[in-house]
Amino acid sequence: MARVVVIGGHGKVARHLARILSARADEVTAVIRNPEHTSDVEIVGATAVVADVENLDTPALAEVLRGHDAVVWSAGAGGGDPARTYAVDRDAAIRSMDACALAGVDRYLMVSYLGARTDHGVPPDNSFFAYAEAKAAADAYLRETALAWTILGPSTLTLEPGTGLIETGPDLTSRTVSREDVALVAAETLTRPHTAGKFIAFNNGDIPIGEALDSVR
Repeated sequence: MARVVVIGGHGKVARHLARILSARADEVTAVIRNPEHTSDVEIVGATAVVADVENLDTPALAEVLRGHDAVVWSAGAGGGDPARTYAVDRDAAIRSMDACALAGVDRYLMVSYLGARTDHGVPPDNSFFAYAEAKAAADAYLRETALAWTILGPSTLTLEPGTGLIETGPDLTSRTVSREDVALVAAETLTRPHTAGKFIAFNNGDIPIGEALDSVR
């Protein structure tokens, strides 16, 4: 049994993940900003903790994370406001990494996206630019930490039911992947220490998730 804290616990991927983890008897803490979302995360088996990670400093965030075995970052500002995108997707994410080190939590799973990199190629006048910049900076920072990190790079997300099947590899062309399958990948990644230090890009495909992750080197 693992104790997993999911930051951004009310998101669609996060709620799928909480349901999957709790079904296998892991203890799940869902960090949410809005107390009105408590019942939504409790119904999928998580314990809700109300905390505004956008405004918590590193020591306060460390107290939220302390006592867990792994952290999953699945939070996001949701686009629209570039300043808030940088505040959440870059700055708060980076603070959560420092908080892990302070709290003694070694395993860190970042839900990013397939095209995340410093040379993302998104033009500055594109509405996606702030998000691309923020994720690139957060991912780059994570790579330089001493945490046992894994960065998940799903392609375009859909609301389709999960298939349990993906394709992965370094040269994927972005297609689509269901949010439920992203959660399944996250859950299976947490059980595979060899995925630490890896960026895992994936689409829906025809390979069982466990088998695909076992082949990651």
